[in-house]
Amino acid sequence: MAEHSSKLEGPDFEKGFETEKLTDGEMLLGHAFGEQVLVARHGDELFAIGATCTHYGGPLAKGLMVDCTVRCPWHHARFDLRTGEAIAAPALNDVACYKVEKRGERFFVTGKIDRKLARKPKSSPASVVIVGAGAAGGAAAEMLRREGYDGPVTLIGADEFLPYDRPNLSKDYLAGSAPEEWIPLRSADFYREQKIDTLTNATVSGINPKTKQVTLSDGHSLGYGALLLATGAEPLRLAIPGDDLPHVCYLRTLTDSRRIINKSKNAKRAVVIGASFIGLEVAASLRERKLEVAVVGKESLPLEKILGRDLGNLIRETHEANGVKFHLGRTPVVIQDQHVQLDDGTKLECDLVVVGIGVRPNTTLAEKAGLATDDGVVVNEFLETNVPGIFAAGDIARWPDPRAGRIRVEHWVVAQRQGQTAARNVVGARQPFVMPPFFWSNHFDLHIRYVGHGSGEARANVSGDLKAKDASVIFRSPGKLAAIASVGRDLENLKAELALERGDEFHAR
Repeated sequence: MAEHSSKLEGPDFEKGFETEKLTDGEMLLGHAFGEQVLVARHGDELFAIGATCTHYGGPLAKGLMVDCTVRCPWHHARFDLRTGEAIAAPALNDVACYKVEKRGERFFVTGKIDRKLARKPKSSPASVVIVGAGAAGGAAAEMLRREGYDGPVTLIGADEFLPYDRPNLSKDYLAGSAPEEWIPLRSADFYREQKIDTLTNATVSGINPKTKQVTLSDGHSLGYGALLLATGAEPLRLAIPGDDLPHVCYLRTLTDSRRIINKSKNAKRAVVIGASFIGLEVAASLRERKLEVAVVGKESLPLEKILGRDLGNLIRETHEANGVKFHLGRTPVVIQDQHVQLDDGTKLECDLVVVGIGVRPNTTLAEKAGLATDDGVVVNEFLETNVPGIFAAGDIARWPDPRAGRIRVEHWVVAQRQGQTAARNVVGARQPFVMPPFFWSNHFDLHIRYVGHGSGEARANVSGDLKAKDASVIFRSPGKLAAIASVGRDLENLKAELALERGDEFHAR
Protein backbone atom coordinates (compact mmCIF):
# COMPACT_ATOMS: atom_id res chain seq x y z
CA MET A 1 0.00 0.00 0.00
CA ALA A 2 1.16 3.54 -0.60
CA GLU A 3 0.09 7.11 -0.14
CA HIS A 4 -0.38 8.89 -3.45
CA SER A 5 0.31 12.50 -4.29
CA SER A 6 -2.73 14.52 -5.31
CA LYS A 7 -0.61 16.53 -7.75
CA LEU A 8 -1.25 15.46 -11.33
CA GLU A 9 1.83 14.86 -13.48
CA GLY A 10 2.46 15.04 -17.19
CA PRO A 11 0.41 16.50 -20.05
CA ASP A 12 -3.34 17.02 -19.89
CA PHE A 13 -4.67 14.41 -22.32
CA GLU A 14 -8.08 16.12 -22.40
CA LYS A 15 -6.35 18.98 -24.22
CA GLY A 16 -4.59 16.56 -26.58
CA PHE A 17 -1.04 15.50 -27.31
CA GLU A 18 0.94 15.20 -30.54
CA THR A 19 0.68 11.61 -31.71
CA GLU A 20 4.11 11.50 -33.33
CA LYS A 21 5.78 12.43 -30.06
CA LEU A 22 4.77 9.03 -28.71
CA THR A 23 6.76 6.37 -30.53
CA ASP A 24 5.86 2.71 -31.02
CA GLY A 25 6.39 0.74 -27.79
CA GLU A 26 6.51 3.88 -25.65
CA MET A 27 4.36 4.83 -22.65
CA LEU A 28 3.55 8.33 -21.46
CA LEU A 29 2.25 9.45 -18.08
CA GLY A 30 -0.31 12.23 -18.10
CA HIS A 31 -3.75 12.95 -16.72
CA ALA A 32 -7.40 13.33 -17.64
CA PHE A 33 -10.58 13.95 -15.66
CA GLY A 34 -8.60 14.54 -12.49
CA GLU A 35 -6.78 11.20 -12.57
CA GLN A 36 -3.36 9.99 -13.67
CA VAL A 37 -3.58 8.21 -17.01
CA LEU A 38 -1.05 6.09 -18.88
CA VAL A 39 -1.12 6.25 -22.68
CA ALA A 40 0.79 3.58 -24.60
CA ARG A 41 1.42 3.13 -28.30
CA HIS A 42 1.55 -0.26 -30.00
CA GLY A 43 2.04 0.12 -33.72
CA ASP A 44 -0.60 2.61 -34.84
CA GLU A 45 -2.86 1.85 -31.89
CA LEU A 46 -3.11 4.00 -28.79
CA PHE A 47 -4.31 2.71 -25.43
CA ALA A 48 -5.09 4.58 -22.22
CA ILE A 49 -5.47 3.05 -18.76
CA GLY A 50 -5.17 4.10 -15.13
CA ALA A 51 -1.54 4.77 -14.26
CA THR A 52 -1.39 3.29 -10.75
CA CYS A 53 -1.03 -0.42 -9.97
CA THR A 54 -3.96 -1.69 -7.92
CA HIS A 55 -1.70 -3.86 -5.75
CA TYR A 56 0.43 -1.42 -3.71
CA GLY A 57 0.16 1.68 -5.89
CA GLY A 58 3.21 1.18 -8.10
CA PRO A 59 3.79 3.68 -10.96
CA LEU A 60 2.99 1.79 -14.15
CA ALA A 61 4.71 4.44 -16.28
CA LYS A 62 8.01 3.28 -14.77
CA GLY A 63 7.22 -0.31 -15.62
CA LEU A 64 7.78 -2.36 -18.76
CA MET A 65 5.53 -2.48 -21.81
CA VAL A 66 5.43 -5.93 -23.41
CA ASP A 67 3.28 -6.11 -26.54
CA CYS A 68 -0.16 -4.89 -25.37
CA THR A 69 0.53 -5.29 -21.66
CA VAL A 70 2.32 -3.32 -18.97
CA ARG A 71 4.16 -4.76 -15.97
CA CYS A 72 4.40 -2.93 -12.65
CA PRO A 73 7.97 -2.13 -11.57
CA TRP A 74 7.38 -2.87 -7.90
CA HIS A 75 5.92 -6.37 -7.73
CA HIS A 76 5.51 -7.37 -11.40
CA ALA A 77 1.72 -7.30 -11.63
CA ARG A 78 0.51 -7.25 -15.24
CA PHE A 79 -2.30 -5.31 -16.92
CA ASP A 80 -3.85 -5.49 -20.37
CA LEU A 81 -3.39 -2.12 -22.07
CA ARG A 82 -6.45 -2.72 -24.24
CA THR A 83 -8.88 -3.25 -21.34
CA GLY A 84 -7.15 -2.31 -18.06
CA GLU A 85 -7.68 -5.86 -16.83
CA ALA A 86 -5.34 -7.23 -14.17
CA ILE A 87 -4.06 -10.32 -15.97
CA ALA A 88 -1.39 -11.55 -13.53
CA ALA A 89 -1.01 -11.30 -9.75
CA PRO A 90 -0.28 -9.77 -7.36
CA ALA A 91 -2.78 -7.16 -8.61
CA LEU A 92 -6.32 -8.53 -8.44
CA ASN A 93 -8.28 -5.40 -9.36
CA ASP A 94 -8.39 -3.88 -12.84
CA VAL A 95 -7.35 -0.32 -13.61
CA ALA A 96 -9.61 2.12 -15.45
CA CYS A 97 -9.71 2.03 -19.24
CA TYR A 98 -10.12 5.18 -21.34
CA LYS A 99 -11.19 5.99 -24.87
CA VAL A 100 -8.54 7.59 -27.08
CA GLU A 101 -9.54 9.63 -30.15
CA LYS A 102 -7.20 10.79 -32.90
CA ARG A 103 -7.95 14.22 -34.35
CA GLY A 104 -5.53 15.26 -37.02
CA GLU A 105 -2.02 15.09 -35.61
CA ARG A 106 -3.12 14.88 -31.99
CA PHE A 107 -4.82 12.36 -29.75
CA PHE A 108 -7.24 13.02 -26.91
CA VAL A 109 -8.41 10.98 -23.94
CA THR A 110 -12.17 11.49 -23.98
CA GLY A 111 -13.59 9.42 -21.14
CA LYS A 112 -13.70 6.12 -19.31
CA ILE A 113 -14.99 3.02 -21.06
CA ASP A 114 -15.64 -0.60 -20.16
CA ARG A 115 -13.87 -2.96 -22.54
CA LYS A 116 -14.15 -6.09 -20.42
CA LEU A 117 -14.96 -9.06 -22.58
CA ALA A 118 -17.43 -11.68 -21.41
CA ARG A 119 -15.58 -14.98 -21.41
CA LYS A 120 -16.99 -18.40 -21.99
CA PRO A 121 -15.00 -21.36 -20.63
CA LYS A 122 -14.02 -24.20 -22.93
CA SER A 123 -15.31 -26.70 -20.40
CA SER A 124 -17.36 -26.51 -17.22
CA PRO A 125 -16.96 -29.11 -14.49
CA ALA A 126 -20.08 -29.80 -12.44
CA SER A 127 -18.52 -27.99 -9.48
CA VAL A 128 -15.10 -26.84 -8.28
CA VAL A 129 -13.80 -27.35 -4.75
CA ILE A 130 -10.66 -25.50 -3.63
CA VAL A 131 -8.91 -26.81 -0.52
CA GLY A 132 -6.86 -23.99 0.96
CA ALA A 133 -7.81 -20.32 1.14
CA GLY A 134 -4.39 -18.71 0.92
CA ALA A 135 -2.72 -17.02 -2.03
CA ALA A 136 -3.33 -19.80 -4.56
CA GLY A 137 -6.82 -20.77 -3.43
CA GLY A 138 -8.16 -17.23 -3.25
CA ALA A 139 -6.72 -16.25 -6.63
CA ALA A 140 -8.09 -19.42 -8.21
CA ALA A 141 -11.63 -18.81 -6.95
CA GLU A 142 -11.61 -15.30 -8.41
CA MET A 143 -10.17 -16.43 -11.73
CA LEU A 144 -12.84 -19.08 -12.21
CA ARG A 145 -15.45 -16.32 -12.23
CA ARG A 146 -13.33 -14.06 -14.46
CA GLU A 147 -13.11 -16.90 -16.95
CA GLY A 148 -16.88 -17.15 -17.08
CA TYR A 149 -17.35 -20.31 -15.04
CA ASP A 150 -20.81 -20.13 -13.47
CA GLY A 151 -20.95 -23.47 -11.65
CA PRO A 152 -20.65 -23.97 -7.88
CA VAL A 153 -17.30 -22.89 -6.36
CA THR A 154 -16.42 -23.76 -2.77
CA LEU A 155 -13.34 -22.32 -1.08
CA ILE A 156 -12.33 -24.22 2.06
CA GLY A 157 -9.84 -22.65 4.47
CA ALA A 158 -8.42 -23.89 7.76
CA ASP A 159 -7.78 -20.28 8.77
CA GLU A 160 -10.45 -18.35 10.65
CA PHE A 161 -10.20 -15.54 8.10
CA LEU A 162 -10.99 -15.19 4.42
CA PRO A 163 -7.94 -14.76 2.13
CA TYR A 164 -5.65 -11.95 3.25
CA ASP A 165 -2.38 -10.23 2.37
CA ARG A 166 0.14 -12.59 3.94
CA PRO A 167 3.37 -10.78 2.85
CA ASN A 168 2.28 -7.79 4.93
CA LEU A 169 2.22 -9.88 8.10
CA SER A 170 6.01 -9.72 8.46
CA LYS A 171 6.42 -6.31 6.83
CA ASP A 172 4.37 -3.11 7.28
CA TYR A 173 1.56 -4.64 9.33
CA LEU A 174 3.96 -6.12 11.86
CA ALA A 175 5.99 -2.90 11.88
CA GLY A 176 2.86 -0.91 12.71
CA SER A 177 2.74 1.14 9.51
CA ALA A 178 -0.06 -0.78 7.73
CA PRO A 179 -3.58 -0.57 9.17
CA GLU A 180 -5.74 -3.63 9.73
CA GLU A 181 -8.07 -2.71 6.85
CA TRP A 182 -5.25 -3.32 4.35
CA ILE A 183 -4.99 -6.99 5.28
CA PRO A 184 -8.13 -8.65 3.81
CA LEU A 185 -7.83 -9.17 0.06
CA ARG A 186 -11.61 -9.17 -0.40
CA SER A 187 -14.66 -8.55 1.74
CA ALA A 188 -17.20 -11.20 2.62
CA ASP A 189 -19.61 -9.31 0.35
CA PHE A 190 -17.27 -9.88 -2.60
CA TYR A 191 -17.48 -13.67 -2.24
CA ARG A 192 -21.26 -13.51 -1.86
CA GLU A 193 -21.58 -11.34 -4.97
CA GLN A 194 -19.33 -13.71 -6.91
CA LYS A 195 -21.30 -16.70 -5.59
CA ILE A 196 -18.20 -18.27 -4.10
CA ASP A 197 -19.09 -20.38 -1.07
CA THR A 198 -16.49 -19.94 1.66
CA LEU A 199 -15.85 -22.27 4.58
CA THR A 200 -13.47 -20.89 7.23
CA ASN A 201 -12.07 -22.77 10.22
CA ALA A 202 -12.66 -25.89 8.14
CA THR A 203 -10.24 -28.70 7.35
CA VAL A 204 -10.49 -31.53 4.86
CA SER A 205 -9.69 -34.91 6.34
CA GLY A 206 -9.85 -36.99 3.19
CA ILE A 207 -10.28 -37.10 -0.58
CA ASN A 208 -11.80 -39.95 -2.54
CA PRO A 209 -10.74 -39.50 -6.19
CA LYS A 210 -12.96 -42.39 -7.34
CA THR A 211 -16.20 -40.93 -6.01
CA LYS A 212 -14.94 -37.33 -6.35
CA GLN A 213 -15.73 -36.47 -2.76
CA VAL A 214 -13.90 -34.51 -0.09
CA THR A 215 -14.65 -35.23 3.55
CA LEU A 216 -14.43 -32.45 6.11
CA SER A 217 -13.12 -33.01 9.61
CA ASP A 218 -16.65 -32.52 10.96
CA GLY A 219 -17.79 -35.53 8.92
CA HIS A 220 -19.61 -33.68 6.16
CA SER A 221 -18.82 -34.63 2.55
CA LEU A 222 -18.76 -32.50 -0.55
CA GLY A 223 -18.73 -33.65 -4.16
CA TYR A 224 -16.60 -32.03 -6.84
CA GLY A 225 -16.23 -32.02 -10.58
CA ALA A 226 -12.71 -30.60 -10.35
CA LEU A 227 -10.52 -30.17 -7.29
CA LEU A 228 -7.68 -27.77 -6.56
CA LEU A 229 -5.32 -28.47 -3.68
CA ALA A 230 -3.74 -25.30 -2.30
CA THR A 231 -2.97 -26.38 1.25
CA GLY A 232 0.21 -24.33 1.51
CA ALA A 233 2.93 -24.92 4.06
CA GLU A 234 3.39 -24.86 7.81
CA PRO A 235 6.32 -23.55 9.87
CA LEU A 236 9.03 -25.92 11.00
CA ARG A 237 9.01 -26.18 14.77
CA LEU A 238 11.92 -25.99 17.15
CA ALA A 239 12.58 -29.09 19.23
CA ILE A 240 14.53 -27.77 22.21
CA PRO A 241 13.66 -27.27 25.88
CA GLY A 242 11.43 -24.25 26.31
CA ASP A 243 10.11 -24.23 22.76
CA ASP A 244 6.54 -24.19 24.07
CA LEU A 245 6.86 -21.25 26.45
CA PRO A 246 4.16 -18.58 26.05
CA HIS A 247 6.54 -15.91 24.73
CA VAL A 248 7.72 -18.16 21.85
CA CYS A 249 5.95 -17.26 18.57
CA TYR A 250 5.83 -18.40 14.96
CA LEU A 251 4.58 -16.36 12.02
CA ARG A 252 2.37 -17.81 9.32
CA THR A 253 -1.13 -16.50 9.88
CA LEU A 254 -2.83 -13.21 10.71
CA THR A 255 -3.49 -14.60 14.18
CA ASP A 256 0.24 -15.26 14.56
CA SER A 257 1.10 -11.71 13.51
CA ARG A 258 -1.46 -10.22 15.89
CA ARG A 259 -0.01 -12.32 18.69
CA ILE A 260 3.51 -11.04 18.05
CA ILE A 261 2.22 -7.45 17.90
CA ASN A 262 0.42 -7.84 21.21
CA LYS A 263 3.43 -9.38 22.92
CA SER A 264 5.77 -6.75 21.49
CA LYS A 265 3.80 -3.99 23.26
CA ASN A 266 5.14 -5.14 26.64
CA ALA A 267 8.50 -6.46 25.43
CA LYS A 268 11.87 -4.73 25.36
CA ARG A 269 14.13 -7.39 23.86
CA ALA A 270 13.41 -9.98 21.19
CA VAL A 271 15.37 -12.91 19.84
CA VAL A 272 14.61 -14.03 16.31
CA ILE A 273 15.67 -17.60 15.65
CA GLY A 274 16.39 -18.11 11.97
CA ALA A 275 18.04 -15.68 9.55
CA SER A 276 15.46 -16.49 6.88
CA PHE A 277 13.50 -13.93 4.85
CA ILE A 278 10.66 -14.14 7.37
CA GLY A 279 13.07 -13.98 10.31
CA LEU A 280 14.89 -10.93 8.99
CA GLU A 281 11.70 -9.11 8.01
CA VAL A 282 10.38 -9.77 11.52
CA ALA A 283 13.63 -8.41 12.94
CA ALA A 284 13.29 -5.21 10.90
CA SER A 285 9.63 -4.81 11.89
CA LEU A 286 10.35 -5.29 15.60
CA ARG A 287 13.13 -2.70 15.39
CA GLU A 288 10.56 -0.31 13.96
CA ARG A 289 8.63 -0.98 17.17
CA LYS A 290 11.76 0.03 19.14
CA LEU A 291 12.59 -3.42 20.53
CA GLU A 292 16.16 -4.56 20.92
CA VAL A 293 16.57 -7.43 18.45
CA ALA A 294 19.07 -10.26 18.18
CA VAL A 295 19.03 -12.69 15.25
CA VAL A 296 20.37 -16.23 15.64
CA GLY A 297 21.26 -18.10 12.47
CA LYS A 298 23.18 -21.26 11.73
CA GLU A 299 24.57 -19.73 8.52
CA SER A 300 27.74 -17.66 8.44
CA LEU A 301 25.94 -14.98 6.41
CA PRO A 302 22.21 -14.22 6.04
CA LEU A 303 20.59 -15.54 2.86
CA GLU A 304 23.93 -16.20 1.14
CA LYS A 305 22.68 -19.39 -0.53
CA ILE A 306 19.83 -17.54 -2.20
CA LEU A 307 21.17 -14.02 -2.78
CA GLY A 308 24.93 -14.54 -2.93
CA ARG A 309 27.68 -13.29 -0.66
CA ASP A 310 27.66 -9.64 -1.72
CA LEU A 311 23.94 -9.08 -1.23
CA GLY A 312 23.96 -11.20 1.92
CA ASN A 313 26.64 -8.90 3.33
CA LEU A 314 24.60 -5.83 2.43
CA ILE A 315 21.54 -7.25 4.20
CA ARG A 316 23.60 -7.92 7.32
CA GLU A 317 25.16 -4.46 7.24
CA THR A 318 21.75 -2.84 6.72
CA HIS A 319 20.30 -4.64 9.73
CA GLU A 320 23.32 -3.88 11.87
CA ALA A 321 23.16 -0.19 10.92
CA ASN A 322 19.61 -0.25 12.26
CA GLY A 323 20.57 -1.86 15.56
CA VAL A 324 20.02 -5.57 14.90
CA LYS A 325 22.61 -7.83 16.56
CA PHE A 326 23.61 -11.04 14.78
CA HIS A 327 24.75 -14.34 16.28
CA LEU A 328 25.63 -16.32 13.16
CA GLY A 329 27.01 -19.83 12.98
CA ARG A 330 25.06 -20.53 16.16
CA THR A 331 22.00 -22.55 17.16
CA PRO A 332 19.76 -22.24 20.22
CA VAL A 333 19.86 -25.07 22.76
CA VAL A 334 17.35 -23.92 25.36
CA ILE A 335 14.73 -21.19 25.79
CA GLN A 336 13.90 -19.90 29.25
CA ASP A 337 11.60 -17.18 30.56
CA GLN A 338 14.10 -14.36 30.18
CA HIS A 339 16.78 -15.65 27.81
CA VAL A 340 17.79 -17.92 24.95
CA GLN A 341 20.97 -19.95 25.40
CA LEU A 342 23.09 -20.72 22.34
CA ASP A 343 25.30 -23.70 21.63
CA ASP A 344 28.42 -21.75 22.59
CA GLY A 345 27.00 -20.87 26.00
CA THR A 346 25.96 -17.32 25.11
CA LYS A 347 22.79 -16.18 26.86
CA LEU A 348 20.62 -13.65 25.03
CA GLU A 349 18.23 -11.80 27.29
CA CYS A 350 14.73 -11.47 25.88
CA ASP A 351 11.04 -11.37 26.66
CA LEU A 352 9.89 -12.29 23.13
CA VAL A 353 11.11 -15.07 20.83
CA VAL A 354 10.06 -15.41 17.18
CA VAL A 355 11.04 -18.55 15.29
CA GLY A 356 11.50 -18.50 11.51
CA ILE A 357 13.49 -21.58 10.50
CA GLY A 358 11.57 -22.55 7.38
CA VAL A 359 8.37 -24.30 6.37
CA ARG A 360 7.29 -27.69 5.07
CA PRO A 361 4.57 -28.29 2.45
CA ASN A 362 1.24 -29.63 3.69
CA THR A 363 1.12 -32.78 1.56
CA THR A 364 -0.50 -35.25 3.98
CA LEU A 365 -3.93 -34.91 2.39
CA ALA A 366 -2.52 -35.47 -1.10
CA GLU A 367 -0.50 -38.49 0.02
CA LYS A 368 -3.53 -40.10 1.66
CA ALA A 369 -5.45 -39.62 -1.59
CA GLY A 370 -2.77 -41.43 -3.59
CA LEU A 371 -1.41 -38.39 -5.42
CA ALA A 372 2.23 -38.44 -6.50
CA THR A 373 4.45 -36.48 -4.11
CA ASP A 374 8.13 -35.60 -3.97
CA ASP A 375 8.88 -32.72 -1.60
CA GLY A 376 5.49 -31.41 -2.65
CA VAL A 377 2.67 -32.53 -4.88
CA VAL A 378 3.97 -33.44 -8.34
CA VAL A 379 2.11 -31.68 -11.15
CA ASN A 380 2.56 -31.32 -14.90
CA GLU A 381 3.01 -28.06 -16.79
CA PHE A 382 -0.74 -27.46 -16.50
CA LEU A 383 -0.55 -27.87 -12.70
CA GLU A 384 -2.56 -31.09 -12.86
CA THR A 385 -1.62 -34.02 -10.63
CA ASN A 386 -1.32 -37.65 -11.68
CA VAL A 387 -5.07 -37.96 -11.02
CA PRO A 388 -7.07 -36.25 -13.80
CA GLY A 389 -9.28 -33.46 -12.53
CA ILE A 390 -7.18 -32.79 -9.43
CA PHE A 391 -4.84 -29.80 -9.59
CA ALA A 392 -2.32 -28.38 -7.12
CA ALA A 393 -0.93 -24.86 -6.79
CA GLY A 394 1.12 -22.73 -4.45
CA ASP A 395 3.62 -23.84 -1.81
CA ILE A 396 2.74 -27.53 -2.25
CA ALA A 397 3.12 -27.68 -6.04
CA ARG A 398 6.27 -29.17 -7.55
CA TRP A 399 6.11 -28.23 -11.21
CA PRO A 400 8.37 -28.49 -14.30
CA ASP A 401 9.81 -24.99 -14.72
CA PRO A 402 11.06 -24.63 -18.32
CA ARG A 403 14.32 -23.05 -17.13
CA ALA A 404 15.21 -24.64 -13.78
CA GLY A 405 13.63 -28.08 -14.09
CA ARG A 406 11.18 -29.47 -11.56
CA ILE A 407 11.03 -27.10 -8.59
CA ARG A 408 8.85 -26.05 -5.68
CA VAL A 409 9.03 -22.52 -4.30
CA GLU A 410 7.32 -20.69 -1.47
CA HIS A 411 6.64 -17.26 -2.97
CA TRP A 412 3.37 -15.36 -2.59
CA VAL A 413 3.23 -14.13 -6.19
CA VAL A 414 4.01 -17.60 -7.55
CA ALA A 415 1.20 -19.08 -5.47
CA GLN A 416 -1.29 -16.48 -6.71
CA ARG A 417 -0.25 -16.91 -10.33
CA GLN A 418 -0.39 -20.69 -10.09
CA GLY A 419 -3.87 -20.41 -8.62
CA GLN A 420 -4.88 -18.27 -11.57
CA THR A 421 -3.34 -20.67 -14.09
CA ALA A 422 -4.84 -23.73 -12.40
CA ALA A 423 -8.28 -22.09 -12.49
CA ARG A 424 -7.94 -21.41 -16.20
CA ASN A 425 -6.97 -25.04 -16.77
CA VAL A 426 -9.83 -26.33 -14.63
CA VAL A 427 -12.13 -24.79 -17.26
CA GLY A 428 -10.20 -26.17 -20.21
CA ALA A 429 -7.60 -23.55 -21.14
CA ARG A 430 -4.61 -25.97 -21.22
CA GLN A 431 -2.29 -23.09 -20.36
CA PRO A 432 1.18 -24.15 -19.18
CA PHE A 433 2.59 -22.37 -16.15
CA VAL A 434 5.80 -20.84 -17.47
CA MET A 435 6.19 -17.51 -15.62
CA PRO A 436 9.51 -17.19 -13.78
CA PRO A 437 9.25 -17.18 -9.99
CA PHE A 438 9.25 -13.71 -8.41
CA PHE A 439 9.38 -12.38 -4.87
CA TRP A 440 10.23 -9.19 -3.04
CA SER A 441 11.74 -8.63 0.39
CA ASN A 442 12.12 -5.44 2.44
CA HIS A 443 14.79 -4.72 5.04
CA PHE A 444 14.48 -1.19 6.38
CA ASP A 445 15.30 1.00 3.35
CA LEU A 446 16.68 -1.95 1.38
CA HIS A 447 14.09 -3.25 -1.10
CA ILE A 448 15.00 -6.40 -3.04
CA ARG A 449 13.27 -7.77 -6.15
CA TYR A 450 14.19 -11.33 -7.18
CA VAL A 451 13.09 -13.07 -10.35
CA GLY A 452 14.04 -16.54 -11.56
CA HIS A 453 15.31 -19.54 -9.64
CA GLY A 454 18.98 -19.75 -8.72
CA SER A 455 20.62 -22.80 -7.20
CA GLY A 456 23.73 -23.60 -5.23
CA GLU A 457 25.54 -24.06 -8.53
CA ALA A 458 24.67 -20.59 -9.80
CA ARG A 459 27.53 -18.12 -10.21
CA ALA A 460 26.77 -14.62 -8.96
CA ASN A 461 28.08 -11.42 -10.52
CA VAL A 462 27.28 -7.92 -9.30
CA SER A 463 26.47 -5.16 -11.77
CA GLY A 464 26.39 -1.70 -10.23
CA ASP A 465 27.00 -0.45 -6.71
CA LEU A 466 25.31 -2.41 -3.94
CA LYS A 467 26.47 0.04 -1.27
CA ALA A 468 24.66 2.80 -3.15
CA LYS A 469 21.60 0.53 -3.46
CA ASP A 470 21.84 0.67 -7.25
CA ALA A 471 22.78 -2.80 -8.44
CA SER A 472 21.72 -6.19 -9.69
CA VAL A 473 23.16 -9.56 -8.72
CA ILE A 474 23.00 -11.82 -11.76
CA PHE A 475 23.00 -15.58 -11.30
CA ARG A 476 24.04 -17.84 -14.18
CA SER A 477 23.88 -21.62 -14.08
CA PRO A 478 25.69 -22.95 -16.08
CA GLY A 479 26.38 -20.19 -18.56
CA LYS A 480 22.73 -19.12 -18.87
CA LEU A 481 20.66 -16.66 -16.88
CA ALA A 482 19.08 -18.33 -13.87
CA ALA A 483 17.94 -15.43 -11.70
CA ILE A 484 18.51 -11.78 -10.88
CA ALA A 485 18.21 -9.94 -7.58
CA SER A 486 17.92 -6.17 -7.92
CA VAL A 487 18.21 -3.22 -5.55
CA GLY A 488 17.09 0.13 -6.91
CA ARG A 489 16.79 -1.28 -10.43
CA ASP A 490 13.15 -2.25 -10.76
CA LEU A 491 12.96 -1.80 -14.52
CA GLU A 492 16.07 -3.90 -14.98
CA ASN A 493 14.46 -6.65 -12.93
CA LEU A 494 11.44 -6.57 -15.25
CA LYS A 495 13.69 -6.80 -18.29
CA ALA A 496 15.43 -9.79 -16.75
CA GLU A 497 12.04 -11.42 -16.18
CA LEU A 498 11.21 -10.96 -19.86
CA ALA A 499 14.61 -12.37 -20.89
CA LEU A 500 13.98 -15.44 -18.73
CA GLU A 501 10.57 -15.95 -20.32
CA ARG A 502 11.88 -15.65 -23.85
CA GLY A 503 15.19 -17.41 -23.33
CA ASP A 504 17.04 -14.30 -24.44
CA GLU A 505 20.45 -13.09 -23.40
CA PHE A 506 20.41 -10.49 -20.66
CA HIS A 507 22.91 -7.73 -20.00
CA ALA A 508 22.63 -5.43 -17.01
CA ARG A 509 23.29 -1.77 -17.53
